[in-house]
Amino acid sequence: MEVEGLFCGENREQKKRYPTLAEERQLWRAGFARIAGLDEAGRGALAGPVVAGAVILPANTRRAGLWAEVQDSKLLSPPRREELSVRIQEQAAAWSLGQASAAEIDDRGIAPATRLAMRRAVQALSPSPDHLLLDWVQLNSVNLPQRSFTKGDLHIVSIAAASILAKVHRDRLLCQLHERFPAYGFQSHKGYAARSHLAAIEKLGPCPAHRRSFSPLRKDETLFDRPA
Repeated sequence: MEVEGLFCGENREQKKRYPTLAEERQLWRAGFARIAGLDEAGRGALAGPVVAGAVILPANTRRAGLWAEVQDSKLLSPPRREELSVRIQEQAAAWSLGQASAAEIDDRGIAPATRLAMRRAVQALSPSPDHLLLDWVQLNSVNLPQRSFTKGDLHIVSIAAASILAKVHRDRLLCQLHERFPAYGFQSHKGYAARSHLAAIEKLGPCPAHRRSFSPLRKDETLFDRPA
């Protein structure tokens, strides 16, 4: 028997529950066949893009096998995320990725840039979805029926699957950035505000991958004027 997760006020035990297919099933019964779950990775980082994943499950799938193992990416180890990412890509009806660069984040702001990455992920899906399930955001610029959920990656299988694809892809991008800018340690902290990352920014100033609109980068304008 599946126990539905709560969308707010969970206790520790509730947070351990696996996501369910309750939302997808309700929409399948209503006649929707291509329901895309979407989530992002990297919204709070100081460097690198924000990446969105989108996953359409096979219609009327059961919560068994892979879909019983999927969880919010933040609850999984890196090797487990990598394993599940491969299986999701093999077994999903469709999947895609979209991203917005650090420059686009600085130009638009993180919330609009996150929506941009998600819109790009939706546009890249083939076949196109007929309904969206989103974590946190609403895509008013996308003319599709949609529902947005707080902590959707904890409760909804397709959103959790999207979170895994987004996280794995973004981590790979940050490892590539590490090869270009090894002094910042992107391989270890993936652009987030780790102590070692903040120390490197203080010493070296930002590199082209940094989001200059984010604190602490924006509060010390002299960082931007340092010679290369």
